[in-house]
Amino acid sequence: MLQSLQALLRIKGYQVELATGGAEAIRKLQGGNFSLMLLDLQMPVIDGFEVQRFINEHAVPVEVIVVSGESSFSAVKDALRNGAYDFVRKPYVAEELLAAVGNCLEYHWQTRTLQQAELSLKESERMHRFMVNRSPNFIYTLDPQGIFTYTNDTVEDLLGYRPKELLGRHFSCIIHPHNADEIHRFFSEQRSMSRETEHIEVRLQVNKESDQVRCLDNHELIVELDAFGMYDDQPDGRRKFLGTLGCARDITARKHSEAQISYRAYHDLLTRLPNRILFDDRIQQAFAHARRHQQQFALLFLDLDRFKQINDSLGHAMGDRALQQVSERILGCLRAEDTLCRFGGDEFSLLLPDISCKENVAAVAEKILDAVRLPFLINEHEVRLSLSIGIALYPSAGETRETLLQSADIAMYHVKASGKDGYCFYSDAMSGSNSHFLAVERDMYLALEKEQFEVFFQPKVDPLSHRIIGMEALLRWRHPERGLVFPAEFISIAEESKLIVPLGDWVLRTTCEEIARWQGEGVPKLKISLNISSVQLEQDDFVSNFIGVLQEYGLSGDIFEIEVTEQGLMGSNGELVKKLHALREYGIAVAIDDFGRGYTSLSYLQNFPVNTLKIDRSFVREIDAERNNSCVVDAIAMMAKGLNLHMVAEGVETQLQLAYLRNLGCSEVQGYLYGKALPAQDTFNMLASRPIDGPHFIFPD
Repeated sequence: MLQSLQALLRIKGYQVELATGGAEAIRKLQGGNFSLMLLDLQMPVIDGFEVQRFINEHAVPVEVIVVSGESSFSAVKDALRNGAYDFVRKPYVAEELLAAVGNCLEYHWQTRTLQQAELSLKESERMHRFMVNRSPNFIYTLDPQGIFTYTNDTVEDLLGYRPKELLGRHFSCIIHPHNADEIHRFFSEQRSMSRETEHIEVRLQVNKESDQVRCLDNHELIVELDAFGMYDDQPDGRRKFLGTLGCARDITARKHSEAQISYRAYHDLLTRLPNRILFDDRIQQAFAHARRHQQQFALLFLDLDRFKQINDSLGHAMGDRALQQVSERILGCLRAEDTLCRFGGDEFSLLLPDISCKENVAAVAEKILDAVRLPFLINEHEVRLSLSIGIALYPSAGETRETLLQSADIAMYHVKASGKDGYCFYSDAMSGSNSHFLAVERDMYLALEKEQFEVFFQPKVDPLSHRIIGMEALLRWRHPERGLVFPAEFISIAEESKLIVPLGDWVLRTTCEEIARWQGEGVPKLKISLNISSVQLEQDDFVSNFIGVLQEYGLSGDIFEIEVTEQGLMGSNGELVKKLHALREYGIAVAIDDFGRGYTSLSYLQNFPVNTLKIDRSFVREIDAERNNSCVVDAIAMMAKGLNLHMVAEGVETQLQLAYLRNLGCSEVQGYLYGKALPAQDTFNMLASRPIDGPHFIFPD
């Protein structure tokens, strides 16, 4: 019977499994997913009624058709009451059984589809309620009169009102007074067509009695409000306005962030002063106002004197505190319409609009200088500062922003060059033919303060063994705009402006610091050459300062050699000779640089405590196998031998020049043949990688 029934159902395309009894049926129901069970009531051990009870108790989602020879009314009634879909009596007619199976399965699928739809709807409603109430936005509905008919739970977090406190109240109870008129129109207007949806940024008033409000203050909340008109289509084609659905997003934090971003874009974060962007805008406004009303205004450039010493001695944190206090003192000297800007580093610029006369500007500058001169107390350290102020007046000192800033900068540098701690008005006398000199002089001064200079080293080599026996320290300037600048472009200006004195002190100290580091790393002892200007030698304390720096770094004098140009020695007095002798006594050698370009007599050479003659590169360049142009080099070599002096050649670029100079008795050579000048770290790496005893350079045969 089972097998014939299975065959019948399979012919109709059904998938059928068999169970020989109630126990097996229950096991299969537990482990499978069946749509329909054809169940006999009369079975041993576990009959059909017990199987039905199991299905009901465990809510097994399967339909049941009873196929049984039991014909009593009570049995049929009990089977149907226990959930059977139909009852087919044995012996059954195949068509009748198949019709019952088809109907039952159709009922099963429809029932399951409906149940699934109901479950989905319930889940959707549950999720909708959850999302609305858990939304970070305030969601509400209003009736046509603007009365709240619904609010979600978020309103309590944002505005401090429980939903039931707003239901039945007019929306105006939460509108901030500052934008009441505008918002009233927005809420109450019956929008249609494309204007059914609209959003706006507004302020809402919070419940002051609530302590649950999560906003930046306890008075207002900035929201972005979206409002949707709700309408019902009428049979006559008209649309009935039902009210408004609204969603308010808290944008207080966003507005605060936007304000912070805007503030940072236009202000210096350390001093809270306007930055260059905002200052440029204020200057443009000043230009427009001055031109329209034919007035003048002043642009001041302020630079702190010796500020680098504070950073070096007390640290950058203390330097930052000093800048903050300086800016506060300057602000205390200004009017509300004046604009002070931190231009960068320790530089400030100041705009004084609507100036009636030059004397008023001078009074402001003096007031600022007096305020900054007072001692600063920073972390229990008393610090004294001063300012150098350059002043440019519109329109006499320039009619563009760039011209005025340059004029104020030049005037400020004149104050620096005159001893600092003061102010100066720009005048035409500061420009003209001296403009390049002044610009380079100013840039050099700033470069010294901002550490734009570097010391490079070029090897000095024994021409016989090709071993490095010394280094010449050479100054380089890493200009922020021009790149690497060589001394030929600025040394003459440095000497004329006397900036060569602090610049030379910096070179000596930097070189000593580097050599001490090399020696600590195991680099062999080398002879170090330093170029010294006659302007430096003229300083009364040159010798004591030079020796003092060597002692500070624990370096002996015999590893140093100073190079003085031949032109620098001509016309020198007895004091200079005494200084050279004092250096010689300490072990420091003296060389005449660029020898051959001047007109030094033999008597001069005999009077000076000179150890070395350094042949100028222009004469080395003339050494040529095909031309007999080396007579000057030969003459210098003979002179050096006659005076028992060392001979050094610079600018050696070919092996021909090297061989010629070696035959003349040159003890040291330097030039691109052996290598150009390198930064300090690259020089150290080169020395550390070469064998101690040499040779340090190998040339092909």
